[in-house]
Amino acid sequence: MTISDIMLIENFNPINIGSNMDREITTPYCCDLLSIAMGKMPPGAAWVTVMGNVNTLAVACLTDAACIILAEGSKLDEQAMIKAKEKDITVFSTEMPIFDAALAIKQKIHG
Repeated sequence: MTISDIMLIENFNPINIGSNMDREITTPYCCDLLSIAMGKMPPGAAWVTVMGNVNTLAVACLTDAACIILAEGSKLDEQAMIKAKEKDITVFSTEMPIFDAALAIKQKIHG
């Protein structure tokens, strides 16, 4: 499954489209504690979180996350939106709960 395939999942809306849409997603990863995500998120993960600030984008870069999915209606704040564009980070939003969003990705990966 690639990042562009996320756009095919119902209720997932692009907030910022990066240039890496053909990148393979290894797994969904759910975590809202940035320090834990920084230490445990595997490279290539689709990170599902409610944290929409610049620190989230920094952790996504450090961990080599494939993309960020903001769940439960979370949005990027203004500063984070600027940084997402600057760092070319793909970000989606959904109203779905974190678990449901991650499950939708997992099901798409495994058919």
